[in-house]
Amino acid sequence: MTDTSTGSAEDLRDEPFAPEVRQSDLVYKGWVWDVRSDRVAYGGGEIIREYVAHTGAVAVLAMDADGRVLLIQQYRHPIRHRDWELPAGLLDIAGEDPMAAAQRELAEEADLVAREWRPLVSSWTTPGGNDELIRIYLATGVEPAPGAHEREDEEADIRVEWVALEDAVAAVLEGRMRNGILQIGVLAAERMLRDGR
Repeated sequence: MTDTSTGSAEDLRDEPFAPEVRQSDLVYKGWVWDVRSDRVAYGGGEIIREYVAHTGAVAVLAMDADGRVLLIQQYRHPIRHRDWELPAGLLDIAGEDPMAAAQRELAEEADLVAREWRPLVSSWTTPGGNDELIRIYLATGVEPAPGAHEREDEEADIRVEWVALEDAVAAVLEGRMRNGILQIGVLAAERMLRDGR
């Protein structure tokens, strides 16, 4: 077992590590993302790991002047639920700045724009199974966008609600809302406000 002490709290961070990838094969070419199989030199031997090669994504924690957060609900086929989420989307436009993508997603999914934007928190969603990094942005000074967006498929019946932040936190902690990105976003926002940031 290795020593897990990190020293100061500021030293507690993920560490880059890049073992030799001896072979990387495209197992499945998908419409949205791909599946790869990598043969990796590790620990004096070799391991094979299959994972989803993801484009990356962004999400928006939009908050109004009353401390309410914007939540959307839509159908997600893999879990067979209409789960509550933050407005979010893929980084699927080559070269697009992540914050610009977040601004686009807020407009597309909720017909809203915001005057102030800043990074809130980021997360690898499932590091054992995909390489997706999602960046969550805090948006304030929210107002209606100039025009409504056309939506189709699961987005055609998105439900949009403004919810008190403390109610969203309670729903997360009581297990009533299980979307990981929503959980990270509302808990980070609650901590930010509690710390007066």
